[in-house]
Amino acid sequence: MNREKLQSVIEGVLFTVGSAVELKKLAEITETEEIDVEFAIEALKEKYEDEKSGISLIRLEDKVQLCTKPELYDYLVKIAKAPRSYTLTDTVLETLSIIAYKQPVTKLQIETIRGVSSDHAVNKLVEYDLVKELGRLDAPGHPILFGTTEEFLRAFGVNSIEELPEVNMEKVESFREQAEVEADERLADEKLNLGV
Repeated sequence: MNREKLQSVIEGVLFTVGSAVELKKLAEITETEEIDVEFAIEALKEKYEDEKSGISLIRLEDKVQLCTKPELYDYLVKIAKAPRSYTLTDTVLETLSIIAYKQPVTKLQIETIRGVSSDHAVNKLVEYDLVKELGRLDAPGHPILFGTTEEFLRAFGVNSIEELPEVNMEKVESFREQAEVEADERLADEKLNLGV
C-alpha cells in the first residue's frame, strides 16, 4: 500500500472509530509494518497542524486519535451537548495523584497512604472516567487494581504517564511534617475542649 493510501485508510479508521486506536492495531488493519504507520501518522499530524484545519491528531502513549482543535471549543459547544464537567475536590485530587504515580494500586494501598477511607474518591474518579479497574492483585481477597485512563491523559494534557512532573521528595517530606504538626495540634485542641 502506498503512503497516500495508507494515510487515507488511517484517517478513515480514526474518524470512524472516534476514540484512540493502538498503532499495532492500525498496522494490523492496514497489513503494514508499524514503522510505516508511524510515518503515515507523522504526515497526518503535519497536515492537521495547518491553521486551516479544524482537526488535530493526538498521541496517547501507544495510541492515536483524531480530535477537534481546542481553539474551536466555543463554536462546538453551540452545536454539541456541553461536555460533562466535574469538580475535583482536594480529596479526589489527592486520590487521583496517588493512583497516577503509584499505579497499578489497590484501595487499601491508597488508604494506607492517605490514612483515611478512599471509597468515595475512587468511585468518583471511576465515574469521571479518569480512573479504571486494571485487574486484580494476586493476593488474598484479590483486591481490584486501579490505574488512570486515556481521559486522564487528555484532561491533564499529557501524552503518557511518563510526562507527569517528577515528585520532589524534599517537598513531600516537608508536607508530611507539616501535616503531622497540624494533626497533633488538632488532637491537642480536641483534648482541651473535652477537658481531658
